Amino acid sequence: MRRPALLAALVLVTGCDALRSGAHPDLPPFVTRPDGSMQVVYHRSIVAASRRAGEPYERGQAELDRRGKRVFVGSSDRGLYAVRAEDGSVIWRFETLGFVQCAPLYDADEDVVYFGSNDGALYKVRARDGHLLWRFMTNAEVSRRPVLARGTLFVANANDTVLALDPASGALRWHQHRTPAMGMEVAGYAGVTYFRDKVYSGFSDGTVVAFDPTTGAERWQPVDLAAEVEAQTGEAPRYLDVDTTPVPDDLRAGPVVFVASYAGGVFALDAETGTQVWSNSGVLGVSELVGWSQPAHDHPMSPARRYLIAASGTSGLWALDPETGTEVWRRSLPSGGFSAPVPLSGALLVSTTRLGVFLISPLGGDLIDGIHMADGSAMTPAAAGTRAFVLTNGGSLLALRVAPPFAEFEPNRAPL
Repeated sequence: MRRPALLAALVLVTGCDALRSGAHPDLPPFVTRPDGSMQVVYHRSIVAASRRAGEPYERGQAELDRRGKRVFVGSSDRGLYAVRAEDGSVIWRFETLGFVQCAPLYDADEDVVYFGSNDGALYKVRARDGHLLWRFMTNAEVSRRPVLARGTLFVANANDTVLALDPASGALRWHQHRTPAMGMEVAGYAGVTYFRDKVYSGFSDGTVVAFDPTTGAERWQPVDLAAEVEAQTGEAPRYLDVDTTPVPDDLRAGPVVFVASYAGGVFALDAETGTQVWSNSGVLGVSELVGWSQPAHDHPMSPARRYLIAASGTSGLWALDPETGTEVWRRSLPSGGFSAPVPLSGALLVSTTRLGVFLISPLGGDLIDGIHMADGSAMTPAAAGTRAFVLTNGGSLLALRVAPPFAEFEPNRAPL
């Protein structure tokens, strides 16, 4: 239940009546609602304040076990927590030697959790009690979510290394490392993506590579996005980084992966050959790419939509046409940083480092609803059905309910 006294002390819910005024065929159903779309279900302080040292933000992303109604979330107190989704109570805590800013991976078939730590290790623990099954030292920070595909666990670390591990034993099957280029680098790095029997990742030297999932051999020549930028501008970019985890898609032109160069913009690359399909050099400073789609619906009538959402700390939030890379809309975002946008019930949920959590229309970037928090949230929200979870920078787990106005538009995912 929502407790007014508690909410008054914790958050300020800002409804956006001005955005709901007037009918428009492209507005999502949220915008026409007379009341707020977001509600706080609970907040629970879970991070051990006595163990926090030197990290003012909580990063990464929670992982949801919808069947078992559990939330797995890392923290700056060096722990990974298992929490009951219905009330936020802690089931167990596993401590590492560094901040846990990695998005965990839950495997329902084995009931285990894989996650990385800033101590350089990748862990596998039992989901029911947090018992350690194995630990593999990668020798660099692990903050991107691992990927489990074809009986292999794939993970990237902050030292431009992609590793393939045996999920049962943690034994190394293969690894590929690229030597970082000389010059300045942006904080963060790309994760791995498995798509059409290839493993894709980006690197700080400005390249994107596709690997064979069995042997680790390069499946196509590394694509040098830094060279593309230099050819377009006539000078070498100051920052070469490709820090976005590749996003796969099937376009009319065929299968592609979307990637972004910090200084060079957003690219669509042919998934089979690495050939450039399109590029948009105007979208700079991108740290996250997310695909978003909406089926056609009648309340109000609106056609099907598909956008590629690019999040940039320097140029704002962008929606691009995935077929051509053309800008659809662009919105400035608050200073201080923000998370990757998360699709939720037809909208986008994003957390901001200094302000809180906000629901944004993917059709125009307009604000639908928001919850302001004094300590903000740097963590990417995790969402399933109509529920979302995020850890605030103050160490509290915030559970939200986002209620769509029409049942037929609820995503086809079991709610918590």
